[in-house]
Amino acid sequence: MEPVLAAAKAGAYAVGAFNIVDYNSTLAVVCAAEELSAPVILQTSVKTVVHWGHDAILSWVRQVAGESPVPVVLHLDHCKEVEFCRQCIEAGWTSVMIDASARPFDQNLAMTRQVVEWAEPAGVSVEAELGEIHGVEEDVAVREDQAHLADPDKAEQFCRGLHLAAFAPAIGTAHGLYKGEPKIAFDLLEDIVARTGLPIALHGGTGLSDEVFRKCIALGCAKVNISTQLKYAFIDGFVDYHAEHHQYDPLKVIAAQYERVRAEMAEKIELFGGAGHASDVGG
Repeated sequence: MEPVLAAAKAGAYAVGAFNIVDYNSTLAVVCAAEELSAPVILQTSVKTVVHWGHDAILSWVRQVAGESPVPVVLHLDHCKEVEFCRQCIEAGWTSVMIDASARPFDQNLAMTRQVVEWAEPAGVSVEAELGEIHGVEEDVAVREDQAHLADPDKAEQFCRGLHLAAFAPAIGTAHGLYKGEPKIAFDLLEDIVARTGLPIALHGGTGLSDEVFRKCIALGCAKVNISTQLKYAFIDGFVDYHAEHHQYDPLKVIAAQYERVRAEMAEKIELFGGAGHASDVGG
């Protein structure tokens, strides 16, 4: 993920990071990226890895992306435990996120440093988070009154001396669907980008306006996470086709699901500016 995001940051665009849930969604996301000649990040939640197993997920990704003409990153999203990060590093993930943001600062830093020490020799990239993002992620809920924005001084201290491919500071976004207008701390984002120099990962992308996306990307967000929208497209694509056609041929319903996911994720790739940038880094 590191060269992919470095190129995105330099080119003032963002790479879409989509939370796949099975083979069909994996194929849809990669095909969307290939059609647009864009780099792409396939994200797996911990619960998705636990459900399918490391080997199954790697088999999908290697089959779909192994000969792809576009750069495809396999990334572990929002992992709370260093040991699970280690397992994915050893299994073949190309990037992992250790999210110890709910822990005290020193413990978050120590856990992140441990994951970096395991990842670097394996050529695996690392993402870390500071501050707590409102909403539900990995079945863990953070109430709005519990969420807090990243402190720029602590962000600078946290990233100093750590080899990170991406940094995810809490800037006012939320996981899941927004209730009301999100209040994004653009000044904070700009400050943290200036202090850390790192590509920023924008979490809680589903439901943000095009204008907010463009402003965040212009300020230094090089990775944009889309999870909830993919889940809705995955379910609605299946259900809507069945409701309209009363169709019990699984392959036809699965094809409709694939097309909904592919189309919606392609729209996001174009919005984030990634189209045409596959050649910025090696495939």
